[in-house]
Amino acid sequence: MEVKRWELMPHVYLTYLPARKFKTGVLSAQFITPLAKETASYNALLPAVLHRGTMRCPDMEQLAAAMDRLYGAQISPTIRKRGETQCLGFVASFIDDRFVSRNEPLLEPAAELLGELLLDPVTRGGRFLQEYVEGEKANLADAIRAIRNDKRDWADLRLLQEMCAGEPYGISRFGDEAGLAKINNQKLYAHSQRMMSSSRLELFYCGSASLERVREALAAAFATLPRDGIRDIAPSTPHPARTEVKRVEEAMDVTQGKLAMGFRTGGVTCWEEEYPAMAMCNAVFGGTTLSKLFMNVREKLSLCYYASSTLEKMKGLILVSSGIEFDKFQQARDEILHQLEEIRQGNMEDWELEGTRRTMIGAHLATLDVQDRQEDFWLGQTAAGLETGIEELVAQLEQVTREQVAQAAQKLELDTIYFLKGTEG
Repeated sequence: MEVKRWELMPHVYLTYLPARKFKTGVLSAQFITPLAKETASYNALLPAVLHRGTMRCPDMEQLAAAMDRLYGAQISPTIRKRGETQCLGFVASFIDDRFVSRNEPLLEPAAELLGELLLDPVTRGGRFLQEYVEGEKANLADAIRAIRNDKRDWADLRLLQEMCAGEPYGISRFGDEAGLAKINNQKLYAHSQRMMSSSRLELFYCGSASLERVREALAAAFATLPRDGIRDIAPSTPHPARTEVKRVEEAMDVTQGKLAMGFRTGGVTCWEEEYPAMAMCNAVFGGTTLSKLFMNVREKLSLCYYASSTLEKMKGLILVSSGIEFDKFQQARDEILHQLEEIRQGNMEDWELEGTRRTMIGAHLATLDVQDRQEDFWLGQTAAGLETGIEELVAQLEQVTREQVAQAAQKLELDTIYFLKGTEG
């Protein structure tokens, strides 16, 4: 796939992903803004409020009717965290013009509606409608509380909060209830104007329309976007090393313990040459169903109900998530570290290494068959300032050796252990 990137206007970029194999077109508009405690809840709330209506379609019923006129187009609000940035906006999906019987163009009206949602939302007296803001505040509060109710998600969040305390990376993409409670319709509208005028905007298109046509449609849709005092976003700050492992233990009314462990990657992030080897290392460790954590800690030794690891590529962290019996904490912890040591020593069977490689490559190539996954992949790349495509990543993974995986594992340093146990009695 020949991916093209174009600057439509100051700090507004289009990533063009040409494809004729899909029956739909996908348009995405995402503002990239620093992740900060003071604004996280504002940014998380904003797309949901904007999705309630525009000045032309001032309520959800009229907005739904407008999308129905586009043959059932869908426009969904999004809030994502990429490194130490928040990415907020909308993703639109609509029938590709080739499959509309009357040769009616859908790209231009879809782009126009996307622009209206962001730039011409329904307002009254220079502020958002109070009933819309209060309704979406309640929904966001429910989403924040839902994380606490899912104890696996809660343990993973608490690990990051403790491990990255005082760093933007420790902040949830939803912000928190305390910050949310301070927001009203006037404050949110003022924030939206500041954020949109000063933030980089990333636009994505995947479909069969020509680059020139997509550029013209989006340039028209976002012609009124203010550009003032654009902030350059620095890469995620490296996580500082600790002199000793941080240990946090908390108790809740739970029937299953949650053990979460955070490792530093020794400065290896997605910008480094060693990144493909670190990605392979994470996959062998706990990133697939062929991994050492899954096959040994979970299946063979039955020390965990689940055990997996994820690589935070922009921050340089590997995070282990597991569910255990309360009295298995020490055994599970020791065995997780033992499996990492096995990788450090190069003790990987051929089927482990090659099976993991094929699984990773298959997952990457499968992204090319799903438009939403392509949009999500390129959002991560552009947020990080990277131009490496999926095919290039696959080629890099093909070249990773056993020795490089072992060397990557040797860079890992245990930073924080979080254990959620049950209350006494």
